[in-house]
Amino acid sequence: MPELPEVETVRRGLAPIMEGRRLIRVEQRRPDLRFPFPDRFIERLEGQTLTAMGRRAKYLIADLSSGETLIMHLGMSGRFTIVEGGQSALQGEFVHQAGGIAAHDHVVFHIEGGARVIYNDARRFGFMDLVPRTALAESRHMKALGIEPLGNELDGARLAALFAGKKTPLKAALLDQSLIAGLGNIYVCEALHRAGLSPRRAAGKLALKGGKPHAKADLLATAIRDVLVEAVAAGGSTLRDYAQADGSLGYFQHAFRVYDREGVACPTAGCKGTIKRIVQSGRSTFFCASCQK
Repeated sequence: MPELPEVETVRRGLAPIMEGRRLIRVEQRRPDLRFPFPDRFIERLEGQTLTAMGRRAKYLIADLSSGETLIMHLGMSGRFTIVEGGQSALQGEFVHQAGGIAAHDHVVFHIEGGARVIYNDARRFGFMDLVPRTALAESRHMKALGIEPLGNELDGARLAALFAGKKTPLKAALLDQSLIAGLGNIYVCEALHRAGLSPRRAAGKLALKGGKPHAKADLLATAIRDVLVEAVAAGGSTLRDYAQADGSLGYFQHAFRVYDREGVACPTAGCKGTIKRIVQSGRSTFFCASCQK
C-alpha cells in the first residue's frame, strides 16, 4: 500500500493540473470501489472548482468550491494518470507506461483546460468519498487519526507522551494510525534503524520516569522526519503497483538501509551485523540486531 511519501508525491503531481480549475465532466465507470461511491457523486462534482489539493495521512483531500471535500484513498493498487493532449506525461529516472490496463480506469476527471486525470485501480481497494469541509475532521475517515509525522507536533517529547506506559513493541506503536497518522511499514523500519532502536523494544521505554523523553525519542523523531522528507524528494518507493501521477516511478527504494535487505551487511559505520527479518503483527520487519537496541 502506498505510504505517506508516495501519497504526498501524487498530491504534488496532481496539484498543478487540478488546483484552481473546474471539473468539466466526471466519468464514474462502476458503482463502487472498496466502498460504494457517494450518492449523486457525478452531480456533486461536475462544475465545481477544485480550490486546493491537500493530504492528511495517506488520504488525498480535494477542496471544492461547493464547500464539500473529495477524499481519495489509493488502497493497494490505485494510481492517477494525467493525460494532456492525448498523451500521458512521463518523466523521471524510472519510467514505464502509465496507467495500467484501461479496463481498470474507474473514474475520469475532465479538467478545465483539456487535461484528463484518470483513476486506475486493478484491485479496487481504494475509494472516494464526499464530505462537507466543515465536518472533515470529524468524518469517519479522519476522526481517529493521530498527529502528522511531518507536522510541527512531532518531537521527542510528543513521542514520549504518546507511548508512555505502552508495553507494545515500538514498531507496532509507530504503525498505530491513531497515534501517528501516515507512517507505514517501510519507513518505520528505516527510521528505527537510523535511530538505533530495536523494533521489539517496548514503546513505553521512550519515556523516562516523570514522562520526560529518553534521548532516543528525539533521535527517533528526527529520523522519522528525515526519512519521510528524503523519500518525498525521491518520489517515493516503487514497490509492486505504485507510480507517480505522471507515470514515473519513485526511487527511494535505492536508498533503503534495511527494508528488504535481509542478509545484507548493516550499513551503519563500524557495525559488523547483518540485516535480519522477523514478522511482527503479520508484517515483515527488517533491522540489525547488533546496532538497534
